[in-house]
Amino acid sequence: MALKIAVIGAGGVGGYFGGRLAAAGHDVGFVARGTHLAALKQNGLTVTSVAGDFTIAPVQATDDPGEIGEVDFVLLAVKTWQLEAAITAAKPLIGPETAVVTTQNGVDAPGQVAEVVGRNAVLPGAVEVIAFLDGPGRVRQLGGGKLTFAEWDNAPSDRVARLRAALQEAGLTAVVATDVWAALWEKFLALASLGAIGTVTDAPYGVLRARAGTRRLIADSMAEIAQVARAKGIRLADDVVAAEIAFLDQLPPDGTTSLQRDIRAGRPSELEAWAGTVVRLGRETGTPTPVNDLLHELASTRAQAVKAG
Repeated sequence: MALKIAVIGAGGVGGYFGGRLAAAGHDVGFVARGTHLAALKQNGLTVTSVAGDFTIAPVQATDDPGEIGEVDFVLLAVKTWQLEAAITAAKPLIGPETAVVTTQNGVDAPGQVAEVVGRNAVLPGAVEVIAFLDGPGRVRQLGGGKLTFAEWDNAPSDRVARLRAALQEAGLTAVVATDVWAALWEKFLALASLGAIGTVTDAPYGVLRARAGTRRLIADSMAEIAQVARAKGIRLADDVVAAEIAFLDQLPPDGTTSLQRDIRAGRPSELEAWAGTVVRLGRETGTPTPVNDLLHELASTRAQAVKAG
């Protein structure tokens, strides 16, 4: 059965996931703006992908969510600093049975969304994909395509099963987490550490993992974040730091985090949602985070200097 889905944020993540779902026959509406919106309306959505290229035309695209109306699922595919505006924009899309899927990096997004739409409407999620806008109306995907999600309380539900089936039929990887909060924190642990250290050093993964000092710094940062998570009641595996270091060893040697790239370019970044959140939650839980405190200060200083200069 075809689902009605709205994608807010038709960039790399939203464009790729929404495009795959539309290609599989689902009723997908994209909320976009500017030249990207104009291109979607005129030429449709073109996706260049390692899993196969495709074009969706015509595309239902608008800057007014009210034109789409109530949907089965809202995919919130914006960055953390865009989330407040996206939640407001999502209101015309949300009916009594609508589920709002969060995909933001970090651990605060589900709670932020729940404050507006109610906890029962939220499906916390985490995305793994390398995809970006390759020009107006064009998305390039270089790898991945995985959404890990679940109900707030991790209980099985019909809507979770329907979304998983739709994603799988679209050629995407759908994982229903047994503990979605642990899954979100595991990703956050890696991103916050690598993002801050990559920003401070402006070095790619290959350099960071090859140097004994930066490799140890990454592990120390991750260990602090794991302690914060456990103080918040998150059940992380005992070997979570070792597992994430092993994950780092599998990343492309010339790869960098989006945080590092955004700060280098002087763009708005997710620094406060990553390193800033570690510092804040450390203070709230009484968990010492000296490594991450220093990384946050250094990364914040670099971001300010780039913008000033």
